[in-house]
Amino acid sequence: MEKEIPLKTSLEVSRIRKACQLIESLFIELKSLVRPGLSTMEVAELCEGLLRSGGGTSALKGYRGFPASICTSVNNVAAHGIPGSYVLKSGDLVSIDLTVHIDGWHGDGAWTYLLGKGTPDSQRLVKAAWQTTMAGVRAARAGGRLGDVGSAIQKTARRFGCSVLDKFVGHGIGHAMHEEPMVLNFGTVGTGQPIVPGMVFTIEPILCLGKPDVRILTDGWSIVTVDNSSCAQFEQTVAVLGSRTEILTLGSVERALELRLPPFY
Repeated sequence: MEKEIPLKTSLEVSRIRKACQLIESLFIELKSLVRPGLSTMEVAELCEGLLRSGGGTSALKGYRGFPASICTSVNNVAAHGIPGSYVLKSGDLVSIDLTVHIDGWHGDGAWTYLLGKGTPDSQRLVKAAWQTTMAGVRAARAGGRLGDVGSAIQKTARRFGCSVLDKFVGHGIGHAMHEEPMVLNFGTVGTGQPIVPGMVFTIEPILCLGKPDVRILTDGWSIVTVDNSSCAQFEQTVAVLGSRTEILTLGSVERALELRLPPFY
């Protein structure tokens, strides 16, 4: 049985868009701020300052006991990395994941930064993560089904020789950080929940270079790949608006779906 999904009005979408615009501006700013020599805690402090100056707050801090305002997942950390004393170095992949709260509404996003040139494999992973997310966004159209999104994600990741971590999903978002529907990162075309105007949800596949098996570290939060392979993620919040689907977290980037590489990483 399909679960009820809270559909958003155009006014409600505009309020979610406001939170997402702050996320986008933060990720653009971080392009020049995240660099070797900074600790992940210092990155978190930079983000907290940018959120405050933009009139938003972190919805992650304290959520189910999470101790930080953002997640900083470096290299083999797939998700929920806790900012701390680790000092970033050239060649690192660092994914920043955050949820912003403004005036009762949420926006959600994640971005991966490659520090320095990196290796051919890390460059391939970033490219794969970006194009996989954009493939999911292209498939998120009114009249389709969520299985179309999962199928597009799965096929694109395989084309790059990468694995999708299937234990992680996208989700609806609005007044609450996590709402229906659940957006799987795998699926079959023509199956799953119908996509209709008014839906607002995240598309957020996490890709790795090796096998998708993961384990939780002793901090109770950080999830790492069992084979220590590196991970990358680009999470976007999208709104289904009838004749089009808008990427709320990339409002200023023209023709984002056509870009082969992320516009700022």
